Amino acid sequence: MTDNTTPTDGATRAIELTPEHPTERVAELAAQAEEEGFDIAFASSHYFNRDPFVALSRMADATDEIRLGPGVVNPYESHPVKLAAQTATIDEVSDGRGVFGVGAGDRSSLANLGIERDSPLRRVLETFKLAQDLWDGETVTHEGTFTARDASLNIDPPSEEIPTYVGAQGPHMLRMSAKHADGVLINASHPRDLEWAAGEIEQGLDERPDEYGPFESLAFASVSVAGDETEAREAARPPVAFIAGGAAEPVLERHGIDREAASAVSEALEQGNLHEAFGHVTPAMIDAFCIAGTTETVADRFEAALEHVDGIVVGSPLGPDLEDAVRRASEALDSVEDRRSE
Repeated sequence: MTDNTTPTDGATRAIELTPEHPTERVAELAAQAEEEGFDIAFASSHYFNRDPFVALSRMADATDEIRLGPGVVNPYESHPVKLAAQTATIDEVSDGRGVFGVGAGDRSSLANLGIERDSPLRRVLETFKLAQDLWDGETVTHEGTFTARDASLNIDPPSEEIPTYVGAQGPHMLRMSAKHADGVLINASHPRDLEWAAGEIEQGLDERPDEYGPFESLAFASVSVAGDETEAREAARPPVAFIAGGAAEPVLERHGIDREAASAVSEALEQGNLHEAFGHVTPAMIDAFCIAGTTETVADRFEAALEHVDGIVVGSPLGPDLEDAVRRASEALDSVEDRRSE
């Protein structure tokens, strides 16, 4: 970890809730997460699921203290000015609890919509810089990776700054987030990947202006926790398939995963054969791309991850039983906190 990180009594606890479920259920899970001591609840954004901002509005109604935001939206499906307005709305309806999770989006999902993901680093940077100006009440004209002319928001400026977390995996996005944003959501679960990411973040922090204040790195980790190890690992297959199928060659090499095995997953996904793709997922892929197992196993992996980051986002799939998984994830984080305080 870095000397520029946000000071907290313990590691930041965040959770990703996916609106593949009805928004009422997502709101109930957010309320449970708040009761279990989580600090932030992100609603994931995928064009094929329910709208994350509608889910966040329901989550705001169901909670009192937990921070809320999209995790993560991209500035290709929606115009950056619109994203700024939507995030400001969530901050308003939650009485100042909004956060902004933004990233470049998944290339394959954008391709489904006929969208080319051009200049991702510049577009993400320009998006949250524009949003910050709009939240300050400014009228903005911008010509860059997107265009905005005399744009402003008909929403009162937030009483406090809305923190921006950048979803990142590659070296350039990691460094940019450390230099310019309030935090980073590292798309990784394994300590080996998080250690590498921490080195890239350090380089960005070396160029970070002092006036930007503290910076927080969070592992946006795929997590599957249950009372039964086998059930937890089986539930991890779908998200691991998508992660493995899109993993870069250096990542596969870092974990000793055979390129042909990963290609089999990728090809099945591209053909829409999800069941086949999930069947191609190997134990090594689950170990590399997910924190999966019992509460005790997951606690051990959380502890290893926290050697390199300031907190963890407990991400999809959570586990075979969502309510049970939220509780077990909290217990695992409690266990780690107890160990670290000894």
